[in-house]
Amino acid sequence: MPFQILGTLRVVGDDVADAPSAHKVKTLLATLLIRANQVVSADQLLAELWGDDPPRRALAGLHVYVSQLRKFLAGVLPGPDRVVTRAPGYLIRVDADEVDLLVFRRLVHQGRNYVRAGRHEEAAGAFAEALELSRESVLDDLREGAIVTRFATWVEELRLECTEMFVECNFTLGRHRELVGFLHELVAEHPLHEAFHRQLMLALYRSDRRADALGVYQAARDTITSELGLEPCRAMRELHHAILLGEDERLAV
Repeated sequence: MPFQILGTLRVVGDDVADAPSAHKVKTLLATLLIRANQVVSADQLLAELWGDDPPRRALAGLHVYVSQLRKFLAGVLPGPDRVVTRAPGYLIRVDADEVDLLVFRRLVHQGRNYVRAGRHEEAAGAFAEALELSRESVLDDLREGAIVTRFATWVEELRLECTEMFVECNFTLGRHRELVGFLHELVAEHPLHEAFHRQLMLALYRSDRRADALGVYQAARDTITSELGLEPCRAMRELHHAILLGEDERLAV
């Protein structure tokens, strides 16, 4: 894929992978890719580049950055101009398989459809492919304007949802033992994301590790209480209770 935005921004050509060196040109490229094939107004781009207090000649500056972006893209991806002037602003033209973001969204959508159809093997595969595309933190160095910031937050939330669905599909396929290590990593990375604690408890219980499952609950409760002053969510409490009582019918796949 020539355009990569789910992590460090990169444009990949036949012989080179690069990003604009100028910070504002990078921000411009990221903003246009987030709204790929859609017009982003000049006012939105000005706000993304300069916030609420653009300089007096900001519009002229925007035209300069667009020109620099076109020159950069032509050097990496020869061919027709990707950046198109269209009132009231600009858009970048891309195909559906040219931007990792668009492929990521398509894979998540496919995974959801497979789940609805009961095709859990295919769903797990689609979610796994999506997660491979989005393993890095998104555009950390460009989170200044509203469009990029909202986008980065949206991707992180969708990645969490995708991960939960990937685990649930594999649970349905009986792969509890295989997921224990993966879930331990998720809990360490997201200590306040209760769904991962709950999934780890379930994976351990179904792997005949009841004591470890109860230990995960206690550790999660200590963390949530100390960090937020709250008790674990109802789903976690109910799962803990079911494990304590050994309610095998309720805890079965």
